[in-house]
Formats: sequence, C-alpha cells, structure tokens
Amino acid sequence: MRKGNISIFVPHSGCPCQCSFCNQKTITGKSQQPTADDVRSAVEKALKHKNFEYEIAFFGGSFTAIDKAYMTELLEAAHQYADCQQIKGIRISTRPDCISAEILELLKSYGVTSIELGAQSMDDGVLEANRRGHTAQAVARASRLIKSYGFELGLQMMTGLYTDTLEKDIKTAEKIIELQPKTVRIYPTVVLKNTYLAELYTEEKYNPPGVDDSAYICSILVPMFEKAGIKIIRIGLHSSEDIKNNMLAGGFHDSFGEIVKSRIMVNKILELPPGDYQVFVNEKSLSKLKGNKKSNIYLLMERGYNIKIITDNGLAVDELRIK
Repeated sequence: MRKGNISIFVPHSGCPCQCSFCNQKTITGKSQQPTADDVRSAVEKALKHKNFEYEIAFFGGSFTAIDKAYMTELLEAAHQYADCQQIKGIRISTRPDCISAEILELLKSYGVTSIELGAQSMDDGVLEANRRGHTAQAVARASRLIKSYGFELGLQMMTGLYTDTLEKDIKTAEKIIELQPKTVRIYPTVVLKNTYLAELYTEEKYNPPGVDDSAYICSILVPMFEKAGIKIIRIGLHSSEDIKNNMLAGGFHDSFGEIVKSRIMVNKILELPPGDYQVFVNEKSLSKLKGNKKSNIYLLMERGYNIKIITDNGLAVDELRIK
C-alpha cells in the first residue's frame, strides 16, 4: 500500500516566542485553529482511499505547548482511529523546550508514535540570533528523552539562517547525526514578509543563500545523513502560493529536492581532477545530471571537465559510473 500523511495544521499555536523566520499562516496556508471535528473529517475523507496507509500528523505549531485541554481534544479525535488498519500512527511536531516526561506520558497514552523536533540549528549563537528561545543542549536533552520513551524521533534543521555559515550547517548536521534520529527534514531559509528576517533583509543586514547556494549546502548535508542511515523525508518547503506571494528572498523552488539531487551528481564528478570523462547514468536521471537548461554541463566545462554522457539502465536511479 502507498503511504501518506493526514496533515492537521495547528498554526502558530503554543509557540512561546516568535522565531526570526516564522510566519506560520504563510507557511501552512492556515490561520484558523482546527477542532476535533476537523480531525475526524480529515481522517474520514482520507480513509476513502483504500490503497493508502496513513499517519495522522499534527504540524504547524508547537503541539505540546498548546493548551492541554485543547491538545487532549485533538489527540482523542485522532486516537479514535488507532485500531484502523489504514492508520499506522500519529506524528506530532513541537519544540525541544516543550518536551517533558509528563508530556511524553500523555502522548504515549493517546497513541502518538513519532515526534519531530524543530532543532533548526545546533549552534547556540545562531539559535539566539534567530530568536529560537532554546539552546542546542535543549535539543539533545529532548531527543534523548523522546527516544527513551520509545517514540520515533525526527529532527528538522534549517540552512542559511541569520549569522549561519556553511561550516555551522555542517556542524549542525554532525551533531544531529550524533543524536541518531530516525528521520530528518532539511529546510533552506526563506525570508517571508512580516518576520524579523524580513526586517533584517530590508535593512540589508542579512542576505540569505538563494536557490543555487542553498542547493549546494544541501548537496553536502544530504550524503552525510544518507551515510549515517538517517532517512531524509523532506528537502525544502512544500510548494505554496502563499509562500510564493510572501517570500522576499531565500532558497525556495518548486523542485528544490530535484535541484539538490542534481548538484550531488555534479559533486561526484567534481571530486575527480579536471579532464575528459565518460559518465554512465540511468536514463531516468539523465535530465538531473544535465541540469536545468544544461546548467551542470556548462558548470563542468567552466571548471575544465569535458564529459560524454552514456545511458546505462543497469545503474540505479541517481547512480553514476565514471570512466
């Protein structure tokens, strides 16, 4: 069966502070708080598709920081479907400083199976500059506690934040790998209107990496997580008209994940000395290797690489063989 999420957005609910990048209404496209009836309605609608297995996923705010009665109401609605064969778990997203043993006991009692933490960075200076309101140590403490209770742990990181550098992003990835989450999401920073980053950008105090630079950063991080056996479940923000209409700058593209994969392929060639090469690739990855409007080919030529591309469907998708 195919897998999917039944996503319930709880926009900017429970957050104890306004992070530099955050405009939850724009990110989620939602401003109204969901009710228990909304949860049941979303699940019933999804269950009509019999060939899917689902997780019920509460995203958008700091789920464990919202009013306890309201949180329990939403969890009760989701837990009603715990015995349904198509529902394989409940996933929530929250902040590292909103995790405690008491909270985890409550989540466990309502059938929550996965918890994602918005770590964003493991550099205290970057966290402070972006008004996160917690430290890297809080991420580590919450992660260990979550795993000790038997939940699947997911961590989210952002690249290119205010005061961030490539070196700091790499260090964040290394520290996340040390925590051994099951999954990770990588979000390049996008500057949205009505945020602190928008103020900094307008005042020319901050200029985030664009799509190409963000893709380069992620092309270094992705292999690190893959080598560590950590599943990457998202690279870049979901496509949204709200984001397109409200972004001022940053690493947003409808096909950002594909751009990153394309850059990873180029990096494998750039590891070799400049020269002439035959590059074998599965035909399904041919366009990725060439890049948008052959941008990768021109990049390689500029750096002294002359490549002849040969299709070989015996190779896995995105695999290269270079001679």
